[in-house]
Amino acid sequence: MPHGEDGAALQPLWPVFMSFVRSFVNVGLYWNNHHHMFHAVKQVGGRVLWANLHLLFWLSLMPFATAFMAENHFAPVTVAPVTVAVYGFDLMMCAVACTLLVRALLAEHGTGSEFARALGSAAKGKLSLAADVAAIPLAFVSVRMSGALPVAVAVAVAVAVALIRIVPDRRLARQS
Repeated sequence: MPHGEDGAALQPLWPVFMSFVRSFVNVGLYWNNHHHMFHAVKQVGGRVLWANLHLLFWLSLMPFATAFMAENHFAPVTVAPVTVAVYGFDLMMCAVACTLLVRALLAEHGTGSEFARALGSAAKGKLSLAADVAAIPLAFVSVRMSGALPVAVAVAVAVAVALIRIVPDRRLARQS
């Protein structure tokens, strides 16, 4: 929270604010894509419910991971990689959980179902999961380098993944 009454009290908090904005956008993207996907779903069994709960668990940790990263203001360099990596780990686990949810839905509906056809190759999901996995070690490269450029790159990868997810899959959107 800011300590003061004027705009100057807000200036040092921009990393905290932007981190929470970024996390809100990320949770919103998952919610939006989840909404479109479940409108294409015809049936839900126990495996799907547990997979959905798994995704909810990792999404519920987003405020914790965000606060850990944001309140350290990405510095000093020896600490920031851990905070960014924890945030990246949570993002990666959200993507893993979403992948498991999609697999549970495919198992429920069958690979030849209307849902499977609407889902297609799920290339965006695979690409975003790979990028989330790659962002975690990028945060630690900065420990060996002078400067926080790799941490910035790791954060940039997380932003790029959000941009990949920002447009819902058109095939699923048409099914909803």
